[in-house]
This record gives sequence, C-alpha cells and structure tokens, in this order.
Amino acid sequence: MKPYNEMIVGQVSYRTFKHDVDEMELVWHRDAEDRIVEAQHETDWMFQFDNELPITFSDIIHIPKDTIHRVIKGTGDLQLRIVKHVSI
Repeated sequence: MKPYNEMIVGQVSYRTFKHDVDEMELVWHRDAEDRIVEAQHETDWMFQFDNELPITFSDIIHIPKDTIHRVIKGTGDLQLRIVKHVSI
C-alpha cells in the first residue's frame, strides 16, 4: 500500500500525504522518469535528495530519472502536483 492517495490526469498526478502517515512509510526511492514536483499549498513538509540537506517545497523541484529521494513528514496534509516527463 502506498503512503498517499493519488489522482492521475494524463501525465499529471495529484498526491495527498495525510498528516497521520507513518514516517516509516516515507522511504528513500527512485523513479523511472523525470518529474517536476510542486506543493499545492504552504507546508512545513520537506524534500530530500540523497546526500543533500532537506529543502522546502517553496519552489518547483525537478527530480531527474533514477535519482534517490524522499519526502520528510511535516504537520498537516501534504498535497503535491507531479508532472512526469517520459523520454521517447
């Protein structure tokens, strides 16, 4: 089971991580395609690339394909808009 609810519209995913998600479910992972991620509201949740310090969701985040990353739990729910870029 995934730690978020998701609605997909074409190449865009809308994900909601609930405030009561178990932090142990927010694991390091990598994706098979490039992605652009942005929070849909102000939040204290954070984003982290492997071997880097955590960053806020105040700007759009570009995640290159096969790059290890994770989400770090904050307060309240986190709502993200994710745009996938699949290479042809």
